[in-house]
Amino acid sequence: MRGMTDIDRSDEAALVRALAAGDRAAFERVYRQHNAAMVRFASGILKNRASAEEVTQDAWVSVLKNIGGFEGRSSLAGWIFTILLNKARTRAGRDGRSVSFDGAGEDDSLAAAFDGRGRWKDMPELWEKMTAERIVAGRSVLQHVNAAIETLPPAQRAVLVLRAQEGLEAGEVCAILDISEGNMRVLLHRARLAVRAALDALS
Repeated sequence: MRGMTDIDRSDEAALVRALAAGDRAAFERVYRQHNAAMVRFASGILKNRASAEEVTQDAWVSVLKNIGGFEGRSSLAGWIFTILLNKARTRAGRDGRSVSFDGAGEDDSLAAAFDGRGRWKDMPELWEKMTAERIVAGRSVLQHVNAAIETLPPAQRAVLVLRAQEGLEAGEVCAILDISEGNMRVLLHRARLAVRAALDALS
């Protein structure tokens, strides 16, 4: 997964300035890019979509209120998801639940599905042959992937959303979730295996 280039950083800096200036188009762009993933991320923590949507709205309010103080120490997406995670933790605490993303033990069997770079050794068949016949019950493969993500445990879902969907660097994901890189890799592999199993079941 590529890192952020100088062009990306320049574009993000311009976007942050536009957000700080109250540019509606800039906000709509960022909202469209991240909101669905934010709700998915929060739903994994709170186990309730309505609560996740409320927390996500609260996070957006905080983003707009505090964007002037964004210093670029992380990516904009990383900053937004850190705010969201803090909001979700607070809400979970009020509901009497604790939130932790640690504790993923090593599982040597995971290595069998991936190469040394974390890519599939054998690509799921549905991902290789995208044909009209692969549309099941009127739902696209992407919809099946999203449905599979919804069933993942909170830690796996969080890592998959941040790393695979939002494209954050490994170090930033670890910093946001306060986990080790080894832990993150295990969680990501488990999440990918679960999604693969869901897709293979459709073959």
